[in-house]
Amino acid sequence: MTFIKKTPTPLAVVAGGWLLAGSLHPLAAHAETTVTLPGLSIEDTAEDTPMGERPLSASSPSTIDRTSARLSSPDAASLFRNQPGVSTYAAGGLAALPVLNGMADDRVATVVDGVRIASGCPNHMNPALSFIDPDSVDTATAIAGITPVSMGGDSTGGTVDVERRDPQFAKHGRILVTGHVTGTYRSNGGGYGASGSLTVANDMFSLRYNASYAQAGDYSGGGDAGTVRSTSYLTYNHAVTFGMHKDNHLLALTFGQQDTPHEGFANQYMDMTNNRSTFVNGKYVGTFDWGTLEARGYWQREDHAMDFLPDRQKTTHMPMNTNARMAGYSLKATIPLGERHTLRLGSSFDHSGLNDWWPPVAGSMMMGPDTYHSINNGHRDRLGHFVEWEAAWTPRVSTLLGFRNDLVMMNTGPVSGYSSTPSMMSNANIAAANAFNATDRGRTDVNFDVTALVRWKPRRDLSIEGGYARKTRSPNLYERYAWGRSAMVSSMINWFGDGNGYVGNPDLKPEVANTASVTADWHDPDGDRWDLKIQPYYTYTHNYVNAQRLAAASNGFYTLGFVNHNAQSYGINGSGNYRLWQNTRFGRGEIVANINWVRGQDLTNGAALYHQMPTNGSVAVHETWRNWTGRVEMTFVKAKDSVDWVRNEPRTPGYALLGLGGQYHWRYMTLDASIDNVLNQKYELPLGGWSLADDAATGTLRALPGMGRSFNVSLTASF
Repeated sequence: MTFIKKTPTPLAVVAGGWLLAGSLHPLAAHAETTVTLPGLSIEDTAEDTPMGERPLSASSPSTIDRTSARLSSPDAASLFRNQPGVSTYAAGGLAALPVLNGMADDRVATVVDGVRIASGCPNHMNPALSFIDPDSVDTATAIAGITPVSMGGDSTGGTVDVERRDPQFAKHGRILVTGHVTGTYRSNGGGYGASGSLTVANDMFSLRYNASYAQAGDYSGGGDAGTVRSTSYLTYNHAVTFGMHKDNHLLALTFGQQDTPHEGFANQYMDMTNNRSTFVNGKYVGTFDWGTLEARGYWQREDHAMDFLPDRQKTTHMPMNTNARMAGYSLKATIPLGERHTLRLGSSFDHSGLNDWWPPVAGSMMMGPDTYHSINNGHRDRLGHFVEWEAAWTPRVSTLLGFRNDLVMMNTGPVSGYSSTPSMMSNANIAAANAFNATDRGRTDVNFDVTALVRWKPRRDLSIEGGYARKTRSPNLYERYAWGRSAMVSSMINWFGDGNGYVGNPDLKPEVANTASVTADWHDPDGDRWDLKIQPYYTYTHNYVNAQRLAAASNGFYTLGFVNHNAQSYGINGSGNYRLWQNTRFGRGEIVANINWVRGQDLTNGAALYHQMPTNGSVAVHETWRNWTGRVEMTFVKAKDSVDWVRNEPRTPGYALLGLGGQYHWRYMTLDASIDNVLNQKYELPLGGWSLADDAATGTLRALPGMGRSFNVSLTASF
């Protein structure tokens, strides 16, 4: 029996058209025109090679600080921390939602293992990235704005794509046994967890088991902010991957389940009291004489429940249940057309079915005597096709041109409120249900996307990329079909954390975003001593789905209705690194920095767009010496004074946070340690919304505080 040590694969992040790390995609750069599956025969001292499409790129890669992100949070969204153009807005401890160049949530196509997972919750408590733990992620890619049509449609802000590692195989005649186990502790909130994997394989078959566990209590805010209620969580993940490899063909099947018994949501009126997901995901990759074929299929079931966690100090309950069923396929063919041209063709179908019902509460006049049906047998089906052409005209000039069509079909059944008996508390919802049931609720959108990119390398130290994208997104089920009009029931429809209630609009039109962007990349022509990237961008969105006030609520918030407006957003992202020293005595030291600025405006009412991150950036010094690596990092965020007055978005002061971290590796053991918010700085999350759980318990409303000082440590054993 031969034991083969595995080495971790670096993550990949692409932002706004430039490549930032690791696993590459044919965006923003000249890629190899012929894609082949790497051989899987492994030398005893070599890293196993995953199969799949890995085009080369002329861009200069840099590495994500994967360890520090994973140490700070068990949320896969943390992998994108401090990446240009990428931010997240707070939800639960496992469910932050990505924001790309000011575009958030459903405007971002979030894909896990090739599956576009829709959130089956009126508060979006179970977004796609919450279904995979960071330890299982092999590659993580974020592309803002100008996204290749081959990476999906039905989005306007970009694409976030994370993938598990492909199956590993042994050299012919050998047996591969490899894996790792990790334990993690975080002092703030008393968080701890464990994760690991085990692979057993020969040269044809592979079997891998992944598991993870994470738990934490409510965290403490910085300074004198005190405990932030409804920030605790508990979750378990299990996945089994079977792989089969024969010549230039790979088949992988993953079966998994996630169970989250509870997760607090500080900026929502509700908490998650159970979420169970079961999934099957299949992938085939094969190389033929004519090119490469990738086929995927999936099925997923989500059962989700909401109520109040005890720390809200509620004396009543309000159960809310949803179940979602998703299934679909995708096909993608990559066909070389000579040495300089590549054609990609693809087709995909995604079905999302949803039931959302709220059982009656015994003894409650407001929440009974019947079951409230929010979404009854709703479905959202998307059929898409694309064609994409990549061409390398000269060694200095390459282009990418793609067209995509998506047919989005939506409908839902008749609904009903808590009561059909007229009264002061039920009249508004009775009238709304009757009007909703009397209408034709079926909607079909025919969406069209186009992406055009050109890359030019005028000099060895400079590359320039410019592009245009027309991207289209259809509304989600709640934006069209949330029908309740009373303040209480509408406040349950909210994935923004702003304290307001939302009413759907069946007549919403799809958003159409037109984005133009230019990226300039200056770099060391003779190595990796320095690199500087600058990217300005502009987006005009026709029929942007925004909100208008319908009525004031008694708690100072509003009932809002979804409506189409026109909007614009623009900004600039910058990143750079410079090698300070590299020698045998002091190792390697480098400084890494980034800065992001974005502004968004509703052109109909003049308000700022919601969830726009204020100017922010980070500066870090990284040092690598023998088996030790370390970092000192400062994160800066300007005061948020450009807010959406329609939603009563909170203003937040600026702040600066100091972080420290280090890693030591010896033989098969790796020790990681970090301190977040070293000075225990008090600050409020600019995209965190209102701390509604604290308001429920204390009667004091405040913006959601950020986490105070936390000492983090993890130990990994690999074999």
